[in-house]
Parts: sequence; C-alpha cells; structure tokens
Amino acid sequence: MGTLPQPELSEVDVATVLAALADPVRLSIVRELHRVGESTCTALDVPVKASTVSHHMHALREAGIVTTRIAGTTRPSRLRTADLEKRFPGLLNIVLAG
Repeated sequence: MGTLPQPELSEVDVATVLAALADPVRLSIVRELHRVGESTCTALDVPVKASTVSHHMHALREAGIVTTRIAGTTRPSRLRTADLEKRFPGLLNIVLAG
C-alpha cells in the first residue's frame, strides 16, 4: 500500500492551490472531502460522474490539496489539511467557509 504521486509540501504554490479551488466542481469535492474525511471518487456526493470526479481529483492532487492512497483496487483521497495549514495558515478554513 502506498500513495499516488503528489508534490512535496515545499513545492506547493498558493497560486496553484487557488487556481485549482477556483473550479466549482473541485471546490465541491474539497468541501465534501472535508465533510466525510476520506472517500473514493464513486462514493463522493457531488453532481458529476465518477470519471469527472477522478479527473478533478487528479488536478487537486497535483496542486497539493489532496493525497490519494492505494488500497487494493480503490483510491481513497483525503484533504492534506495539516500540510496546507502548515504551508498556508488559515487558507483552507477561509476557502471552506466561503
């Protein structure tokens, strides 16, 4: 068991994070992950198909917002809450509250 590739915390850029969160579908995915903690693309309660969620999850992972672990044939993702708080204090809370 491992994780899919993601940027190191020092490589996460605020402009990239904000650009990823500017997409309404990605923002709804982030809010849903915040609510449930961890989920697969098929289990998230968002108004798009699982394949679209997978595409957006990839973008969120590349931006450093989520981490995705490999669990057999599933790929559950969760927010990198502690990492984002360390790198950009308060940013995720502001985004989630908005």
